[in-house]
Amino acid sequence: MKSKIGLGKEEYLWAKNRMPILTNLVRKYSKNRILGDFNLGMCLHITKETAVLVMGLAEVGARISLCAANPLSSKENVSEFLRYHNSNVDIFVNRQDDIDSFYNNMDKVLDTNPQIVTDDGAELHKKAVYRDQSFVGGTEETTSGVNRLRRLSNEGLLSYPVIAVNESLMKQLLDNGHGTGQSTLEGIINTTGIIVASKRIVVCGYGWVGKGVARCARGLGAKVTITEVEPLKAMEAFFDGYEVDELEKLLSINDIFITCTGQINIIGREHFSKLKDGAILCNAGHFDVEIDVRYLDRIYPRHYEPKPNVTCYTVNDALGKSKRIYVMTKGRVVNLIGAEGNSPEVMDISFSNQFLAIVYLSKMSSKLANRVYKPPRKLDNKLARLALSRYKIRIDKLSQEQKDYFKK
Repeated sequence: MKSKIGLGKEEYLWAKNRMPILTNLVRKYSKNRILGDFNLGMCLHITKETAVLVMGLAEVGARISLCAANPLSSKENVSEFLRYHNSNVDIFVNRQDDIDSFYNNMDKVLDTNPQIVTDDGAELHKKAVYRDQSFVGGTEETTSGVNRLRRLSNEGLLSYPVIAVNESLMKQLLDNGHGTGQSTLEGIINTTGIIVASKRIVVCGYGWVGKGVARCARGLGAKVTITEVEPLKAMEAFFDGYEVDELEKLLSINDIFITCTGQINIIGREHFSKLKDGAILCNAGHFDVEIDVRYLDRIYPRHYEPKPNVTCYTVNDALGKSKRIYVMTKGRVVNLIGAEGNSPEVMDISFSNQFLAIVYLSKMSSKLANRVYKPPRKLDNKLARLALSRYKIRIDKLSQEQKDYFKK
């Protein structure tokens, strides 16, 4: 029987073989160990794809301290592999779902005095800005995290420049859209075993993630309706062929609700009693606040798990009639807990983007102000060219005549 370390190594190698863009970048930059003078503090979902990024950064010279971005998303085999395979990597992960140790592990990462902070949700950044420490810069992987950091910047609390890698167009198109769209439906199917075809599904939010989730659900035969608060996104969803309506009108007639907003209490106490019997709720946004699970736990303490990662609550409607609703993965990200997250091919592009942003900060941070930056367009274009080469796609070029025409 193989050890957890051995199994973790196999998972790492499986992902690495499907992440050639990042592997080639590591090979290029390892020649001069470009990050040899840098300590990195990282708070990420600890998956096989993350292991490829972490091992690659160590190979180009960085010393890395890593903790989990979600108490339930860490893959134990991968954690054990990273813990024992590379002396340049310190990993702080607890197996149990313990929120105190979750945040304590972030403190342990910051105690190693990292110069660059890489985060997935800005929890580590929030702690870092109140530390009496000097940071060169940081990167942020998620929409929710970028929004948090912009608030800190507006309040004058951000003490180092941050590259919002989430705002790379490559990441938005491929990771947020195609990647999370597919893995969210995988999480639902893996966890429940249901068939998606014929189901009525409500997707709350039509940003990049919501678009991907809606497209994948419709592709599997679901009848999809979108809820939105922004008029432009609502119109986009309507002209993309979806029904668009208010959540209140959809509660009693739909089978599955998927939140993709980054907001709080999208489905809350005023909604639960109006859901149809057997409704399934899950979250594809970053934080576990989109569905008010804390209220459910408090009001309906006799809940139980009919299947792993599925919690059944019995609620009463306005007439006192009881019905069952099911919440997946405790309201946390369903694609990472109910499935394995985004595919290695997608994360190849996202983590190559992350890698290039860290290298950019190592060179350019002294010229940057303490605020949030979109990734430089040249990095996005560089990554797009690398991706085109990886897929053996050739594209046209403007002629000199055409270039001159644009200048007129």
